[in-house]
Amino acid sequence: MLHNTFCRRLAALVLTLAVALSAVLPVFAVYPMPVQTATETEAVYLFNADTGKTILSQNADQQKYVASLTKLMTALLLVESGKDLNGEVTVPTDLTQEFKDIQNANGTTIGLRIGETVRRIDLLNAMLIVSANDAASVIAWDVGGSVVGFVQQMNARATELGCTGTNFTCAHGLFDYGNVSTAQDLAKIAAACAENQTFAQVAGTASYVLPATNLRKAEHTISSSNSLMNSESTNYREYVQWVKGGFTTLAGRCIVAFAQQDGHNYGLVILGCDTPDHLFTACDDLFDWAFASFADRPLVDTKTVLTTVDLTKCRTEPAVELYAAAPVSGYGHSDDKVSYSFDLPESVSATVKEGQKLGTATVYLDGYEVGQVDLVTHREYVSDFRTDIKATLLLLCALILILCALGFVTLRCGGGLTLNQRRRQMKKRR
Repeated sequence: MLHNTFCRRLAALVLTLAVALSAVLPVFAVYPMPVQTATETEAVYLFNADTGKTILSQNADQQKYVASLTKLMTALLLVESGKDLNGEVTVPTDLTQEFKDIQNANGTTIGLRIGETVRRIDLLNAMLIVSANDAASVIAWDVGGSVVGFVQQMNARATELGCTGTNFTCAHGLFDYGNVSTAQDLAKIAAACAENQTFAQVAGTASYVLPATNLRKAEHTISSSNSLMNSESTNYREYVQWVKGGFTTLAGRCIVAFAQQDGHNYGLVILGCDTPDHLFTACDDLFDWAFASFADRPLVDTKTVLTTVDLTKCRTEPAVELYAAAPVSGYGHSDDKVSYSFDLPESVSATVKEGQKLGTATVYLDGYEVGQVDLVTHREYVSDFRTDIKATLLLLCALILILCALGFVTLRCGGGLTLNQRRRQMKKRR
């Protein structure tokens, strides 16, 4: 019997704690996919690049081949290396076999040759705009001292960024086997890239003029084939800031894209799509949905009671009602829930003045902090002392009025005769 009673009480305690925690901990919305992907195996990850909030997720934690999206990490390590991007690099003989392997795999190149001297900024543009694999290999050798050493740096940096499903085996992604990542991991790498102005500028460039080199006597222009950034394409979207695509037979069609509208930024990763048309249409549909579904909206007004604080030394009111001192707005989905955490005293003693600040509220939208606001009163709460003094004074005034009234009545009824008048009345009675 005692055992059963204990178990019931323990279960009740656990349930109570669970309910309490669910009320305190932030709850993040999971939005249903607004479009049907071409295949169920595609990985999709859409996130708010300003807050890091996950918006849409499909197979986002599954390891997949990532093709030329590998070059995002290669670019990140270059721009973070501190090397002079306008400085020159001479293609070493160490890359002879690397260039042969790229050629045998039919990889895209800009035709770099052993002994050719090029600027790092030109290599970066070639790698990001036309996905030049030879440019990626030269960057790897330059930054890492060798391609193998650079790959080690790639994996170390991925770990620093919190990637748990990523393993790089090359600097360009042309060689699939073992070169894998997840949509969530690539989002972390892409977010780090987006924070670098040089990367964002280069990745957002549609065409670039490669200057002449010691082995190339004429300059030539390279252009992106990505239809999201081609103003003449039906897939073009003005809000797209930059794009990096990739393709191999095993990886399928892959893309990372960043978009901005009205000051709000989104990142999108799609892996394993079947055709370019499906890939670009999915990008358009998902970005269009995000910008249409999320908006700035009022979250807190100044006329609604947000919370209360226990009030002492006041018999007439048990608690003080608190309001936001200013309105609060936030950016989110119409279904996102608003929640609060409060920094308040356990109780407050009367008298409390109208407009007095008694604490602060932190406002959350779908579990993400939006801002803080002061909490103030909208009326005065009077102490018992003041109330009692007021009551006493009113009582005294009432007593004085009663005495005055009695005195007046007495006078009117003859109670106010003079001494002589009283003596005459007494003589008459005798």
